[in-house]
Amino acid sequence: MSLVVFESLKQIHCAECRGGPLRRLVREAGVPRCLDCADLGHLVYLPRGDAALTRRAREASSLSAVVVRRHRRRRRYERQGLLVEDAALAHAERACLADAEARARRRERDRARRAAEDVRFTAAFAAEILRLFPGCPPERAQAIAAHASVRGSGRVGRTAAGRALDEQAVSVAVRAAVRHADTEYDALLMSGVPRFTARARLAPLIDAVLDGWRTAA
Repeated sequence: MSLVVFESLKQIHCAECRGGPLRRLVREAGVPRCLDCADLGHLVYLPRGDAALTRRAREASSLSAVVVRRHRRRRRYERQGLLVEDAALAHAERACLADAEARARRRERDRARRAAEDVRFTAAFAAEILRLFPGCPPERAQAIAAHASVRGSGRVGRTAAGRALDEQAVSVAVRAAVRHADTEYDALLMSGVPRFTARARLAPLIDAVLDGWRTAA
């Protein structure tokens, strides 16, 4: 289990020493304590962003804590960094400097591999669009596939169903593309029309486009 330290923007003071307001704190028995009172004050902060440095510093540190902050809109805690011993961080930094060139080469190989995988997947997604909608112009199918399959986008093409080229997932991507590109959907949203109301209003038009695409030109 990892020790957890919370970042807070509120005016919170330590229940033990009354110090504060606290930027980082721990909660013990339901009350906030500063890092010094929680015996974590000697640790140094390592922000997230360098996976190799973080992993090595954590492995080298006999005591560490994950720093999290609550994201209000997403309603969840998100990792911000790590608290580790100073000597462990120094050791990790030296190790990362020693093999920086090798890791850079590996990242470049991984980048090239992912790019090739993305090209193949986008082509397969476009081919599935044309199988389901043979009347769709090939350039539109390619554009829809490219948009839906952007790595890390969270769009339907990157879901498990999308990666499996599930018919429903592919159809959802095509329908979304038609909604945005071939109707006044975006203008309705900008004018204040609720999303579901706009979708219901435009559904017959979208269905007509899709029905036309289901037949080969």
